[in-house]
Amino acid sequence: MSINKEIIEVKVLAALDQLRPFLEADGGNMELVEIKDDATVVVRLLGACSDCSMSMMTLKVGLEEQVKKMAPEVKQVVAINMPELA
Repeated sequence: MSINKEIIEVKVLAALDQLRPFLEADGGNMELVEIKDDATVVVRLLGACSDCSMSMMTLKVGLEEQVKKMAPEVKQVVAINMPELA
């Protein structure tokens, strides 16, 4: 099954826009890097999110959940610069 990356991008950006005020309140942010052919969304963590121990929770429970509500065809959301877990 072929995915429409342009439509998914619009939905992902809308989900990021909904989450962004919460990220910015803590000094962080995220940006869309790419949508892969397998419907994986790749983001980059910015600011405080790039080294926050709660980034995985924010990514999976916040962004991924919202993206999947808006674009059920998305398989997962991953970050290219997820902090190392100590």
